[in-house]
Amino acid sequence: MVPVIALHGERGRQNGAVDDGEVRLQASALDAAFLPHLGMVGISLRHEGTEVLALPGGLDAYRAGHVVGLPLLAPWANRLSQGQYEIGGVAVDLDGVPLRDDGKGLPIHGTMTARPGWEIVARTSSSLQARFDYGAHADLLAAFPFPHELVLDVELTDRQLRISTTTRPTGDRSVPVSFGWHPYFHLPATRAVTRLRLPDCEHLILDEHGLPTGETEAQAEGSRPLGDRSFDDLFALGADRRLALEGSDRAVTVEFEEGYPFAQVYSPADASFGCLEPMTAPTNALVTGACHLVEPGGQFTARFSVTPEEL
Repeated sequence: MVPVIALHGERGRQNGAVDDGEVRLQASALDAAFLPHLGMVGISLRHEGTEVLALPGGLDAYRAGHVVGLPLLAPWANRLSQGQYEIGGVAVDLDGVPLRDDGKGLPIHGTMTARPGWEIVARTSSSLQARFDYGAHADLLAAFPFPHELVLDVELTDRQLRISTTTRPTGDRSVPVSFGWHPYFHLPATRAVTRLRLPDCEHLILDEHGLPTGETEAQAEGSRPLGDRSFDDLFALGADRRLALEGSDRAVTVEFEEGYPFAQVYSPADASFGCLEPMTAPTNALVTGACHLVEPGGQFTARFSVTPEEL
């Protein structure tokens, strides 16, 4: 096993995120930092010295259960409509299981926020592979009783950060796939001039609890200013799976390369950040059954990339 390396520096100070166990990667104009001991959260991504990620509330907020930076949401992303679900022939009751809720009593963002136990199994100056054995933790299985391992492959190229997430069943049960990522990006300019670029896709209508109603509407390709609008919107993507925030002379593009047919866009009206979130399944998929099942002996891999650039 490659040891986790504790490195600190100017990047961490700028983002208020210096922490023991920080692992840094660098390639050409990009550098990044992750915390394996704290949920494998990404705490920095810089392009030519300019920070791309936002950490509202800092690492203290993340330790308290609030997502910041570049966090993995597993085994489900977003919220569930209730405290029980049945999928793959397995009934689960979340009553009494300590989970973060969305402020309205609904379980949100799974169980892996700030979770220790990630192991770095390979490392170069510009890449790493990390593994987490979910099935080895009884408290996690109480919320999601599907033994599996998670493997992250993180790579910096000369122009982008690419993250692949693989789920492999480790028991005799099929594993539901409903994970996602929740990158918080610094807006490249004020909200008045920052534009959200969406591809041609379907806008999934949500109810007052942020849950899909089953209704959809067409979303035409284009870009529009964030302005004073609050975003918390879910999209089913088509052939073009690129979303972007553009403003002034900078942009950040997220490409949902493989295994992410859904995207959540989150940016409160007064926020200086915007989130372009890759999701393997729609919100509430564990309850509705609208997610893929990985059979024992198989695996599922999803990949996305982040490209910061000057315009």
